[in-house]
This record gives sequence, C-alpha cells and structure tokens, in this order.
Amino acid sequence: GDQNGNVRVWDLTQNACSCELVPEVGVAVRSVTIAGDGSLVVAANSSGTCYVWKLQRGTKTTAHFEPLHKLQAHNAYVLKCLLSPDCRLLATTSSDKTVKLWNLDGFKLERTLEGHQRWVWDCVFSVDAAYLVTASSDTSARLWDCASGEAIRIYSGHHKAAVCCALNDSAVDV
Repeated sequence: GDQNGNVRVWDLTQNACSCELVPEVGVAVRSVTIAGDGSLVVAANSSGTCYVWKLQRGTKTTAHFEPLHKLQAHNAYVLKCLLSPDCRLLATTSSDKTVKLWNLDGFKLERTLEGHQRWVWDCVFSVDAAYLVTASSDTSARLWDCASGEAIRIYSGHHKAAVCCALNDSAVDV
C-alpha cells in the first residue's frame, strides 16, 4: 500500500506488478493484511476505512480480487489491520486509542479494546487467536483476552512510544 491509496500485488516469479487495487483515491493506505490461507486481503487507510477483497484464483499465474466489504472501522486513522490465524477476526488499531475486533462472518464489531492512553500502532494475534498483543504511544504493550476483551497483562518499561510488537507463543505448552 502507498500514500496515494494504491495497493499493488507483485508477481514474484515475473518480478512485476500483476494487479493494482485502488480502494480510495488519494487516501493513504496504512496497513495491509492477507489471510493465512490466501483467501482474503484487507487494506486499511487514513480515513479509518478497511477494504476487504476475496481472492478468486484464476490460472496458475493470475488472480482476481473481488471486492467483498467496505468497513468503516474507526473515525480516525487505522494504523494496523490484521487477520487472525483462524481467519475469524480482523483486528484494527487506531489513532483513536482503541483496538477493534471484527467478526469476519458478517463484518460485525465483536468488541472494542479500551485502555491505551495514546495511539495504538501495532498488534499481533497468538497462534490460536485467543489473545492479542498491542503496542501504543502510551509506552505500553498489552496482552488482551480476545473472548472477554480484558487486558490481562500490561507491559511497561519503555521510555518512548511502543510502536511495534511481536509474539512467539508457538512453543508454549498448554
């Protein structure tokens, strides 16, 4: 995604742009996410809107993106959009200090995660999509329970904005 509002799909075998999606001309794309199974693509922009496309596979070398949904996720910048590993949820972080979890079955708001005091820049789901970690300009990261919407851990210690996060829970024994 770029500042002009374009999303370009690159064919790595041809080293060329194979498709260009333009959800909203002139409105910067802030984040793009692709479903683990390749079935969905979501682009989020500066106007708080997420555009969802369904990938229709063509031949081995072509793909078609069918517009599926336009979601007004926030009334401020969407800084990050992320599809859950199970393709059930879409998380959006925003300059409005919130994180929203959207159910992809009907694109309904499942819950709003509130608690950060400043912009929420980044998020990452746990492998099982039960938890979400967020990073904020309030210098904290939070671990959220996606089912309850509760922040179950707050990680403090940064002296400047926390703007990105990562999670490795694949080796955790349950």
